[in-house]
Amino acid sequence: MSQTTPSSSSHNFTFWFHLLITLLAWVGPFLFSWYLMVTAYLLVVLQFIIFGRCLLNARHDLADDNDATFYSYLFEKIGYYPHRQTLKHWVRRYVYLILAGIPLLWQLALGFEPLLFFGRELPW
Repeated sequence: MSQTTPSSSSHNFTFWFHLLITLLAWVGPFLFSWYLMVTAYLLVVLQFIIFGRCLLNARHDLADDNDATFYSYLFEKIGYYPHRQTLKHWVRRYVYLILAGIPLLWQLALGFEPLLFFGRELPW
């Protein structure tokens, strides 16, 4: 499979769940408390460190060969073909750490409250 050949994936419940939590990863800093979001991002990073992959990919038949990721699959579905190796490197090493900084900046430094759940303060 060449880099320009789109990956395949089953669009089962796990795929839609994966899409939902991926979208929440990007909007979550504005919806949920910083401590929930930072914990979630760190769990994702730990998953990459411990298992070397996203565990949900296998549940909807997205193979990790050829540096395919869920992000590369989504981009390719809309006709954009990023360099998979570079995208995988950024997603697995930097994106979630950068995303973890957004709720810290937005809620703690700038003082905005999350829109949906909990406040800026730890509950204990």
